[in-house]
Amino acid sequence: MDGGDSAEAVLLLAHGAGAGMDHQFMADIAQQLSCSKLAVVRFEFDYMVTARANDKRRPPDRLPKLQACYDLWVAAAQQHFPQLPLFIGGKSMGGRVACVCADKAKVSAAFALGYPFHPVGKNEPEKWRWQPLQHATAPLHIIQGSRDTFGNRVELEQHILPNQVTMTWLEDGDHSFKPRKVSGFTQHQHIQQAAQLIRAAIFRG
Repeated sequence: MDGGDSAEAVLLLAHGAGAGMDHQFMADIAQQLSCSKLAVVRFEFDYMVTARANDKRRPPDRLPKLQACYDLWVAAAQQHFPQLPLFIGGKSMGGRVACVCADKAKVSAAFALGYPFHPVGKNEPEKWRWQPLQHATAPLHIIQGSRDTFGNRVELEQHILPNQVTMTWLEDGDHSFKPRKVSGFTQHQHIQQAAQLIRAAIFRG
C-alpha cells in the first residue's frame, strides 16, 4: 500500500498479464497516485503469486478465475476500509478485469490503464472485448496511448463508446504510455498525467 496516511478513498490496482505488482510501470503509477488522502493498494492475481513462488513464468488464468481473485480483493478492501469509497483499476489485463468486476462490486468507478480492446494484430470485429464496457453501469475511465497496439486512436475513432465510458488519449503513447522521442513527450510525463486524471476523477477535481 502506498499513501493513505489520512485516507479519504482507496484505489485497488491490478497488474498486467506478463508482469507483477512490482513492475516499474506499476511502481511508478502507484508512486504518482499515492498521497495522504488516497491509499493505493497493489495486489497480484493467483497465477502470478504461484509464478513468483516457483520462480517460473506462468500464463494468466482465464477471465473467470481472474475475476474471482479480484472480487476477493474488493471484499477485503471493503472490509478493511468500510467507511471509504472504493475505486478499482489496473494495467492492461488488470484494467479489463476491473471493468468486469466494477458493477458487481458496487465500487465508485474503475480505471483501465491501457485497455486491451483486442489482441495485438487481431482486430477483427469478433475479437474486440466490448462486453465489460457495454454492460457496465459504474463509471469506467480508460487512459490509452494513441499508438496502443491493443487499440489505438485511429481504430477507436470508428467506434462509439458507451455513455458510462470516458476515454483519454496520451499523445504518441504505446501500451505502457511510452512515446517516441520525436513526439517531445516522455513516459514519465504520461504516467504523471494519468495519475492526475485518476486523482481528479476520484476527488472530482
